[in-house]
Amino acid sequence: MRNPNPQEWLATELSQNYIADYKAFNFVDGEGVRNSLYVSGCLFACEGCFNQAVQNFRYGKPFTKKLEEKIIEDLAHDYVQGLTLLGGEPFLNTEVCLTIVDRVHQEFGHKKDIWSWSGYTFEELLVESADKLELLNKIDILVDGRFELSKKNLNLQFRGSSNQRIIDVKKSLACGQAVVWEKCHDAEQSYEQIEKAKLI
Repeated sequence: MRNPNPQEWLATELSQNYIADYKAFNFVDGEGVRNSLYVSGCLFACEGCFNQAVQNFRYGKPFTKKLEEKIIEDLAHDYVQGLTLLGGEPFLNTEVCLTIVDRVHQEFGHKKDIWSWSGYTFEELLVESADKLELLNKIDILVDGRFELSKKNLNLQFRGSSNQRIIDVKKSLACGQAVVWEKCHDAEQSYEQIEKAKLI
């Protein structure tokens, strides 16, 4: 796992504006029904990363206007709560992410919420480059921090290791420190434990 200095990694130097995948109408990438955009490229190199191929900034295909229109079309359904940005590392793909986030706000105002996962912590993003700060200011929920294999916990909601947090970005920016999402609720048993209990 790599730990960058502030503003060491810049999207303008690294991003190829590629996306790894787009998944519409899923229930796993945040609260409610969501449309998820997986951007390509990540330098954190966390041990146990579930999607190592996407660490390559040239993995997948370029983000296009056609895909942007498809995402907006899918978000227009009343039952879709919002958009999720994952990767790869969204904050190293700010041109793609800001393009779609700005379009979502243009079309829907704040009727659709925006979640993002990031290897950066909230505190690190506060002293990062202007594009990262802009993206942070335009999302609602941040799931932050590197995945740490030694802290892996299958009971956690929407995250893989116990150091990671689900942060209410608007409240956090308003008070200058990380505020955990009020709906965060971790399980007492993992899915695997529940399945084993059924067999007993």
